[in-house]
Amino acid sequence: MTDADFSKLRISQADGVATITIDNPPVNVLDVTLMGEIRRLLLSLRNDPNTRVLVFQSADPEFFIAHVDMTLIDEPHAFDELVRDAPDGLNPFQAFGELLREQPQVTIVKLSGLARGGGAEFVAAADMAFAAQDRAGLAQCEALMGITPGGGATQYLSSRMTRGRALEVILGGDLTDAAMAERYGWINRALPAAELDDFVDRLARNIAALPEGVVAAAKQAVPVTDLQEGFRREHDAWAGLFERPSAEKLIRGGLRAGAQTKDGERNLEGLLRALAI
Repeated sequence: MTDADFSKLRISQADGVATITIDNPPVNVLDVTLMGEIRRLLLSLRNDPNTRVLVFQSADPEFFIAHVDMTLIDEPHAFDELVRDAPDGLNPFQAFGELLREQPQVTIVKLSGLARGGGAEFVAAADMAFAAQDRAGLAQCEALMGITPGGGATQYLSSRMTRGRALEVILGGDLTDAAMAERYGWINRALPAAELDDFVDRLARNIAALPEGVVAAAKQAVPVTDLQEGFRREHDAWAGLFERPSAEKLIRGGLRAGAQTKDGERNLEGLLRALAI
């Protein structure tokens, strides 16, 4: 597949590595189109023997994936097609993360900027993530919108860090810098920003150059955890809160206050907390 097949992704391929650049201005919100395009790309590459590593990065150095598009609160049927394609027991956001987590290629996130909500869940679903010190940040900001994560974060974080730290991330709602994210196990490493590109490029090419069968054998030997029951609990908790008036009030208030604009997203936590005053 080429760039011409997508409106929000740019793809380059060389030496067994596919680099996918997310480009959905102004802040790379995870809207229906972006979700659909990433899903279509992953499915198209699933059986490609010439692609062994997928590297995800952003065209905007400030934002990787902001979060799920908050305007979808007014489009209840926007995800109907994705719901139909989701495996039994998973909502479309969970299915999106699981598609990435089960990809046969090695998946790597190169995080230069901010990833919140569904964007942070995408980072956690990838096999590996490397972030730029003093520039990258991660947050599960859903609690500040009156809900809990509904796209896998409760399960992914619980497999990466202690329960106490996962609850701190989910209920604290604060932006976590790259150094702390590394310490908590949310990402593999925090690297100086000037070294991030070269490090990820070298790692990806080294993995892609391994003898045939090694990547598949390693991914099979280090299996993904079965999270099915946890996903059910997560969805029930998220859906129950999403139906409450407080969630709608906070989401609509956030949009009015500047969420999904560059200025608003630079301090989204402060913007959302101000709504509760």
